[in-house]
Amino acid sequence: MGNLKLILSCFVAGMALSSCQQPNTGSSTKRPNIVFIMTDDHTIQAMSAYGSKLIKTPNLDKIASEGILFNNCFVTNAVCGPSRATILTGKYSHINGLTDNAKVFDSTQVIYPQLLKKAGYQTAMIGKWHLGSTPMGFDYYSILPNQGQYYQPEFFENGHTVKEQGYVTDVITDKAIGFLEKRDHDKPFMMIYQHKAPHRNWLAAPRHLGMFDDTVFPEPDNLLDDFKNRGRAAKEQLMNISTDMWSAWDLKMMSTAQLDSMAKLPKEKKFKDAKGDDYQQANDPSLDKARFFEVYNRMTVEEKAKWRKVYDKRVAEFKKLNPKGADLVRWKYQQYMRDYLACVVSVDENVGRLMDYLKKIGELDNTIIVYTSDQGFYLGEHGYFDKRFMYDVSFRTPLLVRYPAAIKAGSVSNAFAMNLDFAPTLLDYAGVKIPDDMQGVSLRPVLDNAGKAPENWRKAVYYHYYEYPSWHMVKRHYGIRTERYKLIHFYNDVDEWELYDLHKDPKEMNNLYGNKAYQPVVRELKEQLKKLQEQYKDTNPTEAVTK
Repeated sequence: MGNLKLILSCFVAGMALSSCQQPNTGSSTKRPNIVFIMTDDHTIQAMSAYGSKLIKTPNLDKIASEGILFNNCFVTNAVCGPSRATILTGKYSHINGLTDNAKVFDSTQVIYPQLLKKAGYQTAMIGKWHLGSTPMGFDYYSILPNQGQYYQPEFFENGHTVKEQGYVTDVITDKAIGFLEKRDHDKPFMMIYQHKAPHRNWLAAPRHLGMFDDTVFPEPDNLLDDFKNRGRAAKEQLMNISTDMWSAWDLKMMSTAQLDSMAKLPKEKKFKDAKGDDYQQANDPSLDKARFFEVYNRMTVEEKAKWRKVYDKRVAEFKKLNPKGADLVRWKYQQYMRDYLACVVSVDENVGRLMDYLKKIGELDNTIIVYTSDQGFYLGEHGYFDKRFMYDVSFRTPLLVRYPAAIKAGSVSNAFAMNLDFAPTLLDYAGVKIPDDMQGVSLRPVLDNAGKAPENWRKAVYYHYYEYPSWHMVKRHYGIRTERYKLIHFYNDVDEWELYDLHKDPKEMNNLYGNKAYQPVVRELKEQLKKLQEQYKDTNPTEAVTK
């Protein structure tokens, strides 16, 4: 952590100079601090505050019990980079330009941290950025390059590349606490604190390896979904646990002997098939072992020893059971849950560690704490892993907010919220004018009223996904969701519609689009959909976005 201390020291010196040049427009006792916490692919099914039967998340639950939990927070585009760009800008993907992960975020755009900085906030961006560009509008940043690494991660930190020792979730928290320790105490702070975990390929902290090996997790009742009554999009994706999980990369099915053999190969032999860019390699299982060995080889000798002790048992179990058909899907699901949920444990621990530090320095109750994810994630529902679809499992994202000065503890809201709203909300609480071109709205009327929405609150949300062909091959689509219904249009290489009655079919198993009894509903939803597209300026939704 020597590099961190050095850079933070330089950062403090720079801040001391900048504070002499800028007027102090307020202190942390007058305006709330802001800590925006976001994980990658953490879904509500893996949070006990949302009733999860898979895991306990006591520190996240504490945010909910001391603040508010939103049951209906949705994203505009359920994939990593586009979700982050929407949160920063308060604008849909077709407006901010980041429609998919292959694009680079235009850093000349106005983002809410820049506005807070101009208003006197000290700003920091720490952890996963995943926008391809250099963060702008932050006094201090330390970001993971691209997806980042779980073990011994590199960071791009205020213009310098540094490599840290340790597990990424712990290191990100170390950096967050380091920023808070060195900050200018005469200013309120805004810190974006974003984790890589629990993103694929779900590598747990050394202390958590094997922690769930004796646990048998409950299966979703549609784990073996046959996609009856669904269209091509649901069937033709490449995110099935049964067929699309890679043996080494996803399931860690490489024995000590295989790893030792791989280590002896020259580098050009290890990675001889890794041609092209990330998108060209996206769905190429021939890269499976090489990709996995690359991350395994980042571990220390001690970490490798712990790893082998756990995963050699998995390989041996598989050989002994030799599962086939449905039994194989069930076996894979259990291994997936053991790895994914162990990553969630590290997130919960570290959020608790940060909360404890804020309490220690007396800033906890004067800080707006937001916890969310970049979207939801499939934990076996429909037999899937990953995200992308407008189906509720990935379309819905967790949202917890704690701020005792305005939010009644233990509040629960069913109001429709969107990640589009995060920027306007934080600006509103900071007393900063919300730009007219932001498309989201402040959630403050809901937050200040214990979760109850005003009479004129939105009754529907709009979604648009673009990233095809690409990772997992989920087709392009857009749609509308109301309290009861969801209408989706898949386009590009198909032209198919899906309609779901969420009251009767909350798991979205039965497409009703062709059902005569629902044609009045279809007509009404298409009218509402067109109005939302006009409102959000997405009036040519099937045309390629080139911005």
